[in-house]
Amino acid sequence: MARGFIDCHCHMSANEFTQVRKLPKSSTLLCTSYLKDLNDVILRAKKAGVKALVAVTEGAGEFERVIKLSKVYPGFVFPCFGIHPLQGSGQDLHSVKIQIGLDFTPWFAQTTQERDEQIKVFIKQLEISKELDLPVNVHSRSAAKVTITTMKEQGIRQALLHNFAGKPSVAMEGVQAGFCFSFPPAVVRNEQRAKLIKQIPLEHICLETDSPALGLNKDVRNEPQNIMICCEYIAKLKGVSLDRVMEVTTQNAFRLFSKLKV
Repeated sequence: MARGFIDCHCHMSANEFTQVRKLPKSSTLLCTSYLKDLNDVILRAKKAGVKALVAVTEGAGEFERVIKLSKVYPGFVFPCFGIHPLQGSGQDLHSVKIQIGLDFTPWFAQTTQERDEQIKVFIKQLEISKELDLPVNVHSRSAAKVTITTMKEQGIRQALLHNFAGKPSVAMEGVQAGFCFSFPPAVVRNEQRAKLIKQIPLEHICLETDSPALGLNKDVRNEPQNIMICCEYIAKLKGVSLDRVMEVTTQNAFRLFSKLKV
């Protein structure tokens, strides 16, 4: 088994990771900042010890780009197809594979009808994952209880609940069902999440960055190289070594995503 980190949830097909050339010094543009080339992002991740990225989509429009990335970086970028809960209506689900979930935050789901629509799309994607015998990589916000209950009712066995923010008691229901949980760098600022991480057994925790979002500084683009921040924080909360967290979370990732070959 490869020694290193697995970023189990990042968005490498996001617009923030497009190739943009550096502006010349002679440029008259006021803004001199620019996005680094995606290849530089990948190189920094590898230098930081990342062995694989699970590249998650949010909509069908990103599928082709993720497939291309997996071909450009074989054995490092692994596609994770799916539709974000806020983009589920009206999209073709026949080729959807993994990344799914529910988002019941008030500004997105104000009515029972809106929540029910999300649940329908969620269940449809869960059914597809079972047909293809693939794990699910789940977005859950303000819907932890419903998300875990629905997955259990649908007979899901292999699941990662990314950036999980539910109650510890709800998380333990997921642990009992065999699910895993992951947390991005931004959680180091959240005391509630610290209590949650302390209670979830390390054998049910994976690492993620959720790049380009949820880094330490919300105004700075997050990258997979920041996976060490997650590892250090979990090690501190658990009172174990960095090597122990790296070893166990990587084992968890390989067990969950059986198609990872690095």
